[in-house]
Amino acid sequence: MFDGLKDKLSSFREDAAEEVEEKADAVDTEAEAAADADATSADAEAAPDAVDTDASSAPTADEGSAVEPDGDEAADDESSGPGRLKRAAAFATGKVIIEEEDLEAPLQDLELALLSSDVEMSVADRILDTVREKMLGEARAQVQTTDQLVTEALHDALLDVISVGQFDFEQRIAEADKPVTIVFTGVNGVGKTTSIAKLSEWLDDRGYSSVLANGDTYRAGANEQIREHAEALDRKLIAHEQGGDPAAVIYDGVEYAEANDIDVVLGDTAGRLHTSNDLMAQLEKIDRVVDPDMTLFVDEAVAGQDAVKRAQEFDDAAAIDGTVLTKADADSSGGAAISIAYVTGKPILFLGVGQGYDDLRRFDPEELVDELLGEH
Repeated sequence: MFDGLKDKLSSFREDAAEEVEEKADAVDTEAEAAADADATSADAEAAPDAVDTDASSAPTADEGSAVEPDGDEAADDESSGPGRLKRAAAFATGKVIIEEEDLEAPLQDLELALLSSDVEMSVADRILDTVREKMLGEARAQVQTTDQLVTEALHDALLDVISVGQFDFEQRIAEADKPVTIVFTGVNGVGKTTSIAKLSEWLDDRGYSSVLANGDTYRAGANEQIREHAEALDRKLIAHEQGGDPAAVIYDGVEYAEANDIDVVLGDTAGRLHTSNDLMAQLEKIDRVVDPDMTLFVDEAVAGQDAVKRAQEFDDAAAIDGTVLTKADADSSGGAAISIAYVTGKPILFLGVGQGYDDLRRFDPEELVDELLGEH
């Protein structure tokens, strides 16, 4: 999963580490030279003074003609004084200060790598800014490898954008008044109905009962599709005839759950574009009539920036609470997983990673970042 992005992040780590290591080698060489020069100077000062046969003829300070060093001699003295001693001290403590020029080329390459992996531009900018902020002015000590320093900066930058808005989904289910009503929305063909079935199984594994409600009364065959899942999972399905009121279907699901002590109502809706006024009006009516506890946006991870754009548009139109990304196991770019939470301010909650009912993975930002950086 996200193998393409993993490779690009690995390349940045190597390039950035190489740049800083080259600087470290140069600083070490200079500091060693400075230390050698200081040692030579100290040896010269400790040697016996040579006899100057012309000393008696040299003017004295009392005669008002003290000799001043010329400009070149003054510069040499300065270069072998506090400046060199400071660099020698830096070498002795094993520190290298990272500057903008050290990161310029690797950061440009990282920006291109992120954008080519479908990471949204504002998200890429945020990652670059955070890496720059974490590394510039840092003192890379010999006891801390450059790769470790780069990895930590990249880890913090990625986690910063991926973990936006995260909350404990299971804890929210546990603490909420029952039944908890969750409505799923998104465009056609991205796996909403299958994701509903997978979440029903995920809840069942944790001891929560659920009922499915088919609010997709717009699409022919929608009832048959969700009924197959309900029968396979042995779940109750609430459905009306095609063309019925979606809000009424989900409301009936809530009433059934209340009457039968069911913990969660999972409501499907018709696939729609944000520009479809009639279908968006249906969502608004569901919000008004049912007042769901959560509205989850579903899209494909492989859709990349299209998924990011749609998530933002649906959030603007219907105030989503989180995202489910399907086909995450087939996505090598990782752009949607990196970008959606930061762009919408709402978290990714689940990843679909296969065709089975058990192939729904709770999204863990820290785990994903570790996976992207090869830290598992």
